[in-house]
Formats: sequence, structure tokens, C-alpha cells
Amino acid sequence: MSATFDCSDEESRTAGLEAAQQALDDGGLVVLPTDTVYGIAADAFSPRAVQGLLEAKGRGRDMPPPVLIGAPTTLEALVAEVPTWLRSMTQGLWPGPLTIICRQQASLAWDLGETHHTVAVRMPDDEVALGLLRRTGPLAVSSANTTGRPAATTVEAAEEMLGDAVAVYLDAGSSRGGVASTIVDVTGTVPRVLRDGPVTLEQLHEFNNTVEPAGA
Repeated sequence: MSATFDCSDEESRTAGLEAAQQALDDGGLVVLPTDTVYGIAADAFSPRAVQGLLEAKGRGRDMPPPVLIGAPTTLEALVAEVPTWLRSMTQGLWPGPLTIICRQQASLAWDLGETHHTVAVRMPDDEVALGLLRRTGPLAVSSANTTGRPAATTVEAAEEMLGDAVAVYLDAGSSRGGVASTIVDVTGTVPRVLRDGPVTLEQLHEFNNTVEPAGA
């Protein structure tokens, strides 16, 4: 049986964060708000939990989830290399709707799916999400929807699609953004936008003017 917590109320938010942390510790799934759309979260270091996330969405291992973090400095622990310009970019644009695809640290003991030794990382600009991430550490988080349907912008929409596959729903009202994040792949020689989103190419060029647009 799922539990839903109203995060607009301070007492309910605290109870919800505690319940969400416990659910994640137990290998369960949590729906949480972000600054883009609602996400479905699992413990990134629990292969069973990540597999449960993929199954809840109706996805295969060929579509691994991104990882959300609670501080820009956490990126250094997850990826193999952080050049100076990328450190400046994330410090300048995080928290926010920017996802970075990097080569992951070889020593990481996780299984997110068929990642080809890469990881997509983002720090969301949402108080509830950050409150949970600071309790749990990095979480595997994908949009809260079943494959082929629009990403949920309300808890009600997420619950209608995901139901009791999720242990805890954190309700923070309608999503402020509603548009998926900009994705930049930095694994190659030249950084490249893979998906256009709220962070523009012009903003990215403030930190690295070699970033190529999507489709280039």
C-alpha cells in the first residue's frame, strides 16, 4: 500500500522525507518532485531497486536511469574526470535543469543497466528533492511515467500510472518546469547537446564555447 505526503505542510514534509528515506533503504521506490517533472527514484547502489524502477516504468536495461545528486561536488565522486570548464558549468548552472553524461568512475559498485560505462548526472532545483538527496545520497531517478506516456507533472498523474509499485509519493503540487532537462554528452572529444531543454546553448557557451548543438 502506497503512502502520499503533502509537502506543502512542514510536518507532513518531514514525515514524508523520513518515510521516503526508509522506503529507499528497504529497496523500494519513491515518487518525488523535481524542477522539471516528477521523478521515480531508487537507491542507485541497489541493483534490485534499480531493476524495480525499470520494471515499474516498463523499460529494459537498455534505457538506464540518470542519477540525481544533492550537491555539485558529488559529481567528482561519480565520474572519471571533471575538467575545469565542466566544474564551472555545474557550479554555475546547478541546481537546475541540466543533465551531464560523463564517463563513470570505474570503482563504482552499482548496476544502472546498459550504461556503457557512462552515467547521466543532475542536481535538481527543488527543495523537496534536495532534502531527500541530502538524506540518501545519489539516487537513480527517471521521469515518473510508464513508457510511452507523458511524464507526470502531478502526483496524481504519477500514481495513476505507477500505482502500488511505488511505496511513497511526495506531493509538492504541479511541476514548476514541466519540460525535461537539457542533456549534454561530455564523453567525447567535443561536448554535444543530446536533448534541447530549458538550459540554452548560449548559456552552455558561457562555460565552453565548443559545445555543439543537438543534431550537429
